[in-house]
Amino acid sequence: METALVSCDDHLDLNMLPADVWTRRMSAKWGDRTPQVVDQENGPAQWMADGQRWGMWSGKRFSFGGPKPILTAYDRGGVEDLTELRAGHAKLRLEDMDRDNVWGHLVFGPVTSIKTNDPDFMRDAYAAFNDWMFDDFCSVAPDRLIGVAMLPPYPEAAYEELKRLAEKGGVRQANLQIAVAEPRLEDKRWEPLFDLLEQSGIVLAFHVTVFPKAGDAFDKYKGSPGATFLHAKMFIEQFLDPFVDLFAWGILERHPKLNIVIAESGVGWVPWVVEELDYRHWRLWECSDFWEDKGGIPHKMKPSEVFKRQVYGTFQQSPTAMRLLEFWGPNNLLWASDYPHPDSIWPNSVRTIGETMGHMDPEVVRGLVGGNAAKLYGLDLSKATVRANLAIGKETVAA
Repeated sequence: METALVSCDDHLDLNMLPADVWTRRMSAKWGDRTPQVVDQENGPAQWMADGQRWGMWSGKRFSFGGPKPILTAYDRGGVEDLTELRAGHAKLRLEDMDRDNVWGHLVFGPVTSIKTNDPDFMRDAYAAFNDWMFDDFCSVAPDRLIGVAMLPPYPEAAYEELKRLAEKGGVRQANLQIAVAEPRLEDKRWEPLFDLLEQSGIVLAFHVTVFPKAGDAFDKYKGSPGATFLHAKMFIEQFLDPFVDLFAWGILERHPKLNIVIAESGVGWVPWVVEELDYRHWRLWECSDFWEDKGGIPHKMKPSEVFKRQVYGTFQQSPTAMRLLEFWGPNNLLWASDYPHPDSIWPNSVRTIGETMGHMDPEVVRGLVGGNAAKLYGLDLSKATVRANLAIGKETVAA
């Protein structure tokens, strides 16, 4: 089966950004506080900003020596020279996409929030990154490099940045680092953001972050093989409270045109939670007479009905997800390659899709690997000049 692949969760982290992303775009008034790359005598170059270390930069060759504790997609794909900054160099990234037979990437920026205690500096730093993402990077191939804007984790700043981007145009999705967002989503301060998302048609993403406050639990176990398994817990922990909040406080029901993508948190835990929410909804209405003189019950729809209308999830290589299609439905799951992260299946996306979906209906697979994304984001896949040949259905038997 030939089809266009659109990966709905891919990355451009701090280590792969050009060194001048912020120095070329932020006001000179910030001086040395502006995010910049600083060389280290006995270690890799680092991003420093506003007196804080943000993370490593790969543009300068450095090796810790010895075996690596974590392999990335580049390691598995035989890419040794990280100083090329392939993920952040549009031409090289497109070459990697071609190698993987993938037409489009939804490109998430750094999965760590911008660290600063200065709200004005924070606003300028987010705006500078987003402008670079859309004006310099995605503009090289806007049909293929689909940027995901970064929103500050506070309601007023997030609203201001989304409003600026919506007026500018060209943004299909924006990411809120939900693990560090404050206050919780039931707070009315978030309502203007939800209203604007509805009005603009921009999809809201919640993406797992690597360094949430909950990640402090990892410190005790660093250097232990067992720490590897804690990621499974961490991914769900970051999403559980805000996911339930979407239904408990009627956020999605009040905003029926607000679409949300939960990215890289797994999709297998979701069915039980939604099932339990439905049960609690039934229990609530079972005692509706109790609430009659207290303003009534605002939750008219079952959570599962709201979920199917407005919530999408990404997956990479998940037999579990394929077995849960009856719950999720064929239209609300979005395939991803997670390039170039350690969990990524690049450059073996075609093979992996065949291994995990080869037994399925070809038209369902066509939707999962690109068609659903095209509907959600308004993509015209008839323009795709890179297509994958997938071993699906009858072709699997022949193989």
